Amino acid sequence: MVGVNETTGRPATTEAERRSASDHDLALWLGAGDEAALAELYRRHGGPCFSLARRVLSDRVLAEEVVQEIFLRLWRQPERFDPTRGSMRSFLFAQAHGRAVDLLRAETARRAREERDAFRSPTVDDDLERAVADLTEGEAVRRALATLSAAERQVIELAYFGGHTYREVAVLLEQPEGTVKSRIRSGLLRLRAALIDEGVTE
Repeated sequence: MVGVNETTGRPATTEAERRSASDHDLALWLGAGDEAALAELYRRHGGPCFSLARRVLSDRVLAEEVVQEIFLRLWRQPERFDPTRGSMRSFLFAQAHGRAVDLLRAETARRAREERDAFRSPTVDDDLERAVADLTEGEAVRRALATLSAAERQVIELAYFGGHTYREVAVLLEQPEGTVKSRIRSGLLRLRAALIDEGVTE
């Protein structure tokens, strides 16, 4: 018999009780606000859920985000788990798979959009590219680079200051070449405006 904390009204389970409890009992305690019950469910099912999400996404960071999201959702809405419809692991697997597929579709759409934009982006004139390639140091250039997004700054530094081709940058960053070209072009355009403000170029 699990006692109840008289102050909080929440289940006062011991670690031994949680370890021996069924998933159904843990879900009930979770519904009463027992954070330790959530931790025990994560201990049991977090790893397998991560492995499933990573198989779908092929990305460790995104898989970790999926696991965090589904357990946070379980904490906030424990009533969504219905033991009459299956086990807790089956429920969490379904949640992890569904969220991973959503992220995969979103990521695929984003990459396709960036590749399309790469061909639609305005052409950056050769003079600007030469100016950026020549200006490898100087306070004005550092300030101009600071105005770029982290992704734009990274590809420009590799391409112009590191001496890599677009294809080499794409391989180094494990990103589509179209994405790299799009970021370089957008970054160069923003550099143009920043360098004009600095009086470095016109």
